[in-house]
Amino acid sequence: QTGDANWETCHVTFDHGGNVPYIEGQSIGIIAPGPDKKGEQPARIRLYSIASSAVGDDQTSKTVSLCVKRVVEVDGKFMNREVGEDKPDKAGTHFPNGKVYRGVCSNHICDMTPGDDVLITGPTGAEMLLPEDPEANIIMLATGTGIAPMRSYMRLLFHDDAGANADGTRKFKGLAWLFMGVPFSKSLLYDDEHTEYKTKYPEQFRFDYAVSREDKNAAGQKMYIQTKMAEYTEDLWALMQDQKTHIYMCGLKGMEAGMAECFGEIAEKNGLVWADVSKQMKKDHRYHVEVY
Repeated sequence: QTGDANWETCHVTFDHGGNVPYIEGQSIGIIAPGPDKKGEQPARIRLYSIASSAVGDDQTSKTVSLCVKRVVEVDGKFMNREVGEDKPDKAGTHFPNGKVYRGVCSNHICDMTPGDDVLITGPTGAEMLLPEDPEANIIMLATGTGIAPMRSYMRLLFHDDAGANADGTRKFKGLAWLFMGVPFSKSLLYDDEHTEYKTKYPEQFRFDYAVSREDKNAAGQKMYIQTKMAEYTEDLWALMQDQKTHIYMCGLKGMEAGMAECFGEIAEKNGLVWADVSKQMKKDHRYHVEVY
């Protein structure tokens, strides 16, 4: 727990029986019973980035996993529970003394128990797919549950049998570098997996965390993703000059502004404008963004 009302994040695995084939970087839709904000039943489809690789966490190709943050706001802009109406959720959290808004779909998912049925649509999405070149470099930028597609990539690249050659070596030959931003160190997701990949493949995997409410840089600034990346500006800029390097960004809106903040100066030093650089990378299908 972090002290925030919306402290809980769940990793949830659904058994789709092989009926929802997907690939890394795609999303599925979940339909909650509702009613939703507009009173619709069932609720409108809510899209979630898939957090498992194509074969699923169990490598049977019959499951799909999501990383879902339970949305809870107390005395905020919206509310769907009056004072006294909020009941304890599966984690035991409730706020009986406030006006509470609970995200319809996220609470539906986080309150599920094994054996419950779930309505799934999809898969959908082509923006965040991995490059086919096994020698590509992948720079991953994730805030919070935006780690989901990055986890799907890393499972394939460093964990699954599907990503291994017959002799046990990995098919992936490039560098994967993850930058993850969270407010609290308790909010870090899948740290055990990142540590394992780093231990097993130190030449191919790097990860850096930006914990904004706990860490600061040398100048005393809060540690956001762009603040952490600024420590490696030269290395990252050099990587981006390689046509085999792809950038993947998933999480909160505003992340792209952070990129301009981080790389504007070095682009200028090289006689370029960051907006033009990123635009060209998008044109070359090397700059992939999914923000919400």
